[in-house]
Amino acid sequence: MNWQENILLCSESQPGITATSLSFNPINWQQLCFVGESSVTIWHIERIKDEHHLKRNPVELPDEQGSISPHEDLFFPVSRSDDPYHGPDLPVSAIAGLVGDEAETFVPRNSIKTFVHPTAYCWTATSEIYMGCKEGYILAIDADKHSVSILQPKPPPEYMQKISDVVSYVRREVQKKKGGKLNDLQKPIFSMAFCNEGLYAAGRDGILLFYHIKDLQYEMKVCADISQPISSLIFSPDYASLLLATDQGPVYSYKPAHSGEAVKLLDTCSSCFLAADFLTPGNKYCVSVTVAGEVQVWLLEDGTCLGKLNLDTEATAMACCPSSNSVAVGTRRGQIYFLDVTKAEAPRVVHRIFLSDFPVLSLHYDQSGQFLIARTTEGHVFILDARPSKLFQVLGYIVLADEVLDLSVVSDFKNDLVEVMVLLNVAEVQRARLEIFCLSSAITTDNDKCVNDQGMFNASVLKNKQYELDYPLRSAVKLKDNIVYGYCTCAPFICKYHLSEENMSEDPPVFSSEQRIPSNQFGSGFLCVSPNSQWLAAAAKDGVLFIYNTSTMVIREETQRFANQKEELQTGIKKLRKTIQKMMHENEQVPDIEKLEHQEFNLDMEEQEKLQAEAEQEVARARKEIEMENLANCYLQDFIKYECWDAMCVKGCAVKCFHMDCEVKNYPLQERSKEELETLGKVLRLKDSETADLKVQKEDLEAEAETEEEGEKEAKAVADDGESFCLIGSLSSQYGGDTSILYHQRDLHTKEQRVNQIVLLKDIIYKVKTAFNKEFDIVAQQKEQEIARVKERNLRIREILEQLGLQVEVWEPTLTDDEMPERALTVQDSEIKAEKFLTQEEKEKAEMLAKLEMEKRLAATDDDRLRALDDMMGGVLEVRKEDILKMEIPPPPFISKPEDLWNDEEKRLFGEYERKVKELNEEKEEYKQTLENEWKKLEASIQETTRNFDETVCKLSERKVKSDMVIYQEELKIVNLTCDLLLDEELDTREAGLYNCLTKKKKEKVKKAKTILTAKNKVDAYTATYKDAVDEEKNLERRFPKQFADIPDDLFDELFQLYSSRPKNPRTEILLDTANPYGNCSDSEDYKDALTLLMKAMDELDSPEHMPEGLEQSTWEKFCQARRNKMESEELVKWKALKLAEMQAFFQRRTDENEKMKSQIENIFKELTWLQEKKMKLQQNLIVQFVLKQGQVELKSTEIPDYSDAILIKKSVVEELNSSILTQGEKKIAAIIEFKEFSRGIRQLEWEHKKMRMQIEDLKEKARDIVILPISKDCQLFLTVLNYDSHIAQHIAGMEETLRFMDKLHKKNVKNHQKKIGELKKCIRLKEEANYELSLQLKEMLVSVSERRNIFEAADTRDISEKITRQRYQEILKQKNLRDLIKEQKEEFESLQSELEILRARRPPHI
Repeated sequence: MNWQENILLCSESQPGITATSLSFNPINWQQLCFVGESSVTIWHIERIKDEHHLKRNPVELPDEQGSISPHEDLFFPVSRSDDPYHGPDLPVSAIAGLVGDEAETFVPRNSIKTFVHPTAYCWTATSEIYMGCKEGYILAIDADKHSVSILQPKPPPEYMQKISDVVSYVRREVQKKKGGKLNDLQKPIFSMAFCNEGLYAAGRDGILLFYHIKDLQYEMKVCADISQPISSLIFSPDYASLLLATDQGPVYSYKPAHSGEAVKLLDTCSSCFLAADFLTPGNKYCVSVTVAGEVQVWLLEDGTCLGKLNLDTEATAMACCPSSNSVAVGTRRGQIYFLDVTKAEAPRVVHRIFLSDFPVLSLHYDQSGQFLIARTTEGHVFILDARPSKLFQVLGYIVLADEVLDLSVVSDFKNDLVEVMVLLNVAEVQRARLEIFCLSSAITTDNDKCVNDQGMFNASVLKNKQYELDYPLRSAVKLKDNIVYGYCTCAPFICKYHLSEENMSEDPPVFSSEQRIPSNQFGSGFLCVSPNSQWLAAAAKDGVLFIYNTSTMVIREETQRFANQKEELQTGIKKLRKTIQKMMHENEQVPDIEKLEHQEFNLDMEEQEKLQAEAEQEVARARKEIEMENLANCYLQDFIKYECWDAMCVKGCAVKCFHMDCEVKNYPLQERSKEELETLGKVLRLKDSETADLKVQKEDLEAEAETEEEGEKEAKAVADDGESFCLIGSLSSQYGGDTSILYHQRDLHTKEQRVNQIVLLKDIIYKVKTAFNKEFDIVAQQKEQEIARVKERNLRIREILEQLGLQVEVWEPTLTDDEMPERALTVQDSEIKAEKFLTQEEKEKAEMLAKLEMEKRLAATDDDRLRALDDMMGGVLEVRKEDILKMEIPPPPFISKPEDLWNDEEKRLFGEYERKVKELNEEKEEYKQTLENEWKKLEASIQETTRNFDETVCKLSERKVKSDMVIYQEELKIVNLTCDLLLDEELDTREAGLYNCLTKKKKEKVKKAKTILTAKNKVDAYTATYKDAVDEEKNLERRFPKQFADIPDDLFDELFQLYSSRPKNPRTEILLDTANPYGNCSDSEDYKDALTLLMKAMDELDSPEHMPEGLEQSTWEKFCQARRNKMESEELVKWKALKLAEMQAFFQRRTDENEKMKSQIENIFKELTWLQEKKMKLQQNLIVQFVLKQGQVELKSTEIPDYSDAILIKKSVVEELNSSILTQGEKKIAAIIEFKEFSRGIRQLEWEHKKMRMQIEDLKEKARDIVILPISKDCQLFLTVLNYDSHIAQHIAGMEETLRFMDKLHKKNVKNHQKKIGELKKCIRLKEEANYELSLQLKEMLVSVSERRNIFEAADTRDISEKITRQRYQEILKQKNLRDLIKEQKEEFESLQSELEILRARRPPHI
């Protein structure tokens, strides 16, 4: 735009780019730099006569890693590969299906690069641009070539290289420990200024840098450090001083020639005040701090700012020490700065401590200045030693469970204690909680015993106490007499509490407010108490400040006026409070079901209703959120169920083996839509019509070729059947698919045929899956039947085990979740862990049903007839076979008497009892054996049937594998056809994109042709004007001698010299002594302005002092006018020459662009031709799928051969050649077989001759053996008896009869001996019983003998003793005889037993 005349010269739009800066080249106004957030564009202003044109030249910036990659044209790629299988390599826009302008500008996501972000730039004197980036790089941009280079630091000398490497390594390690990136060491530049000496730059670190740049390398020097972020750099007009503007307000000046420090010119504060406090001791100064971290010291007398200090960090809290002239400032980074303000004009930082990663929220000193309490987030409270001599040592910390709202410190000078009260926010209840702990001087003297290894205070040291208050508070302060004032959160009043030890009956105790003072303030507020505890200040968000006297907390006039009324009210309130407290105490004693909530004792019904309404709103909101969440989950459940279950006509399930880890899954199928079936029907009808046409054509061709032989036809038919699977490319016809409806793979040339083929292939896949699913359903039903049979047999097995009394686990198979997937949609009662909620009606109904069931059971148990039947016969009317194991034969009643007391009838009954018991035991054993055999048979049957089913499942698994193979074959066809369709579509898209680009290029070419024609006409017209000006200038020079022909020759020569002299350039002289790097640029290119300046410069040459001597004044004036005309003509010619050169350059650029456009159009035509050829080739070069047997294709090496020159021919050609080769081969084989048969005949004759010789030798040997053979009785019998076999049979029969007789005799003897053995055993048992009785008598006799011996010895009765001795001797002899008899009987029993064994061993063997 011509701003002087307000005329728009030219304009261009650049949509989608946000401009951050725009500037002209100071030495060439025809160059304009446009800077965006991550882009740079150089606009060239081209001019032809009075027309102006903007030419856009984007600059390719480096990426974030600093690498510069050349621009890649994705629409016209440089290289292009041609894959014979996948087709040609097309641009990504064609693959994406884009047509139009989007195709030319499309960039895929993986190719999008993140470029650097320009932050500052400046023009140089050589039309270059130095640009700083956010990533820390410095770029050099050539505005003429539009190229970018990254400036690199100049390498140091060799002796400095090692030091530089060490410093770089240390910086990297420090940066790694801090957790930052290595790129963070490169500070971004946000302001730049250029001068003749080099480049000045600055950033957020507040450091002014100077770069001396030479050949894309720079040397950096630090000029000044103002410790504040620098926002802009501006040179003065004379380039003698540099102005530095900061974000925080101060403005500095720096003089490059003096190389000194930056001088502050203007100081302003741009941050908000955070806190202020009095500087004690005394009341002369006040200290404040801003959010930005600027500490200021003020004079209270007149509010003058005496000094300030910037901490360069964000401040969060401040406190002044009462014992020293020091100030503590907390920061957001968790640090505390300690400032010495002894000199108010120059505060300084004397120490800094890092507490934690959490921000410091508040700082508090105690009244003696001994401790500093720092509060941070997450409930951390740190205790520091406030004395500077201890370097503000951190004594320890505590961690509180809840959020800290406020903190108050009270000093107890008598007990040398400091009490710290912390107000906590308890989220669970609508109450406040106070936590008070004490700090003693012991923690400063013996700190190691007060803290643990982590630096946390021990609980015993702080004497921590907790108090619960009845109202939620926002702020609280504590006085010395255990009085606490709190600013209430829920209502605008101040509560007063007395923390006495009497009310601490609970843990923690709950205190009620003794007094509530209305605050008449709005919003949340806080409290502050004076050091003497006499005054209480309350401030709120409304800005109103109230100061109360802690002794009265009311205004004095109101106290005097309403003293009586207030006293009555206070008395009534106290009584009411005591009543309520008593009720609350009684409420605590009652059971939990009768307890009332604390809020029900609230007398403020409005507030209670308000709280209840808020609670109900919160419950309603939570309920609504839960309902919406449940609704969303239900919708998602229904959607998933519909998509994955309801929409399936065949649900997915599995069948597993009983004894093997084998599983077979079916094919889940969706019901085919109406559109799919209509499309399939349409395709089938079209295929039927095409098949009918082909059939008619084949019949016509076969009618012409009927002369061929039937044998050849049959051979061809067999060959066609054999090759059908190979040519079709799959085995679908063997697994339920109909491949006869498919197109031949060699006939798929059009897009419609390929689409129809895909539809037919999908139908075949569906049929294959359906066929397999039918077999799967049969097997699944078979498994259900097998499980039912197993369960039925297991019932019988359990009955058998119950009868046998065995505890054996019975194997019983069940269907898994994979086999019954519908279980996932049903929630069983066992899966619900929570107790089921029953309404009152459901509970009453359940109780009634339980009562009815109990009545039925009682009625069933009260049946006398059934109870009697059960008692007598076990509940049945006849004895079953299963009850044999339960049967027991009752013993006779006399079994308890001694056997020797039994009479004959009792002995007979006992014998019958033993026989019945024996027979019953035998029946039990026989029945048990029968049950065990049946059990084993059932288990064997179960194992056999389940293993047979497992074999069926294995066969089904093999069927599934083959079905998958067939499906994959068809899907491979679909993939190949889809690739062909996609490639065809991509080629069409590319062709459409090229045509669109060609149309645009043609339009641009037409437009450029018009521009070139217009420019050519203007250049020709201006060339004629330029020639006229040149001719006029030459005519003036030729007319000069004629105008001054009347003057002498010496004066003429001097005038001619003066006529050729020209003044010097005035602009160069004016700006020669300045340091402006852009000083040699022209201020204006207007001809009139240049001519005016030139004429002003001619005034000096036209002065009379330059007039030659002897020349008249009139002649001199005429000469001056002629010289001015000559100079005007020369200036005009010069100016028109520049204009003509500019117009010719414009014309040449347009001509070059036109030639480039022609080349681009030719390349587009070439690519269109290439695309059409590729489309034709791809339509003819089809992908054919073959099914080959394993091992049929063999390769000698692993490398795949090159089939690029291979062709597909008919099989008949190869078969004819193979048939001729087979014929010749069969002839050769026949000759070889004939020769082999003749040779075999010769070898057979030789073998027969050899065989006969060997037979002769064998016969001779047999004859010799017959001669020398000895003849025994058996041989004679064999030779003499006519019927030797019948004779031997008669002999064997006689021996068998003898053997049977001997067996019968043997059995009879065995029975007799067994009977004798039974009698002997009975006698032995009787003898043993008698011996047992005798042994008992013997014991008694020994006792009596010993007694009598004693009596005998005492009474001397020897005769009686001898008699007794003889009797005893007779008894001993009797016992000895009995023992001998037993021994003889035992020996006889053993002899009989050995004879029995001998008789058994004598049984003759069978012949």
